[in-house]
Amino acid sequence: MSSIKLIRGSAMEKALAPEEQQAKINEIRKIIGPIADKFPSLCSDASVLRYLRARNWNTKKAAKMLKATLKWRLEYKPEKIQWEDIAKEAETGKLYRADYYDKQGRIVLVMRPGCQNTNSASGQVKHLVYSMENAILNLHSGQEQMVWLIDFQGWNSSNISMKASRETARILQDHYPERLGLAILYNPPKIFESFMTMVKPFLEPKTFKKVHFVYADNPESWKLMEEIFDMDKVECCFGGRSGVQFGYKVYAQKMREDDKKKSDFMDSGCSSSSHLQSVLSESQLSELASDHNSEASDEG
Repeated sequence: MSSIKLIRGSAMEKALAPEEQQAKINEIRKIIGPIADKFPSLCSDASVLRYLRARNWNTKKAAKMLKATLKWRLEYKPEKIQWEDIAKEAETGKLYRADYYDKQGRIVLVMRPGCQNTNSASGQVKHLVYSMENAILNLHSGQEQMVWLIDFQGWNSSNISMKASRETARILQDHYPERLGLAILYNPPKIFESFMTMVKPFLEPKTFKKVHFVYADNPESWKLMEEIFDMDKVECCFGGRSGVQFGYKVYAQKMREDDKKKSDFMDSGCSSSSHLQSVLSESQLSELASDHNSEASDEG
């Protein structure tokens, strides 16, 4: 079992001593059973803690949530998505990993919904999943979270896809819990408030609290940008002082290099969904499916 720095954060987390947290981690592994040994990364102490925090330390709910993610990863195979699979989606720079980190050392994912170039909800979601996996691959040691920086220049209601929005919220919350540290919505138009009203029911309260609106002409909200980022590194479109812009060819090369790094990582003996599917017994796969199907009724 890998040793990790147990979490000290919110009031609820402070109420749990490190030994209590470790006891809950052990309980999750006991609930999951031998399957946990097949997923060393997803069932590490750090990963299990994220699921526990997402479910307010309820071990039964956290275990079901984690099992649902194991099943999803076996079926969706997010680690198998390559740059070439989402290259068309990425052409306009509507979603990319920035070259800089925030002041806490968190990865920054830049989103520009006004640059939407496709109508495929499934393709857009695949692009998001690829970007999440890539961001996690590049996290600094000891850092678990990322920041979303969303630019609304050129955005209008025609860019709205409720299907993609629902699926994005579901995947982020269900399968990447506690990965989002902060989402900054930069200069959203007035009409976007109506869209947020429609989206809010899909967002868990914890996620919604991480969403912050920033307006260039509002000094109070602008302070957040200066608190979070070194503005010398941030793009001009966010009020930063960097002249660097998204370049498709350069970014594509960087992603291909990361794909190679990811492939080498899996070839070194780390778990992949294809390998795991071959080693899990039929009863273990059935158990994952059974828990996933019963989760909705248990949490209703």
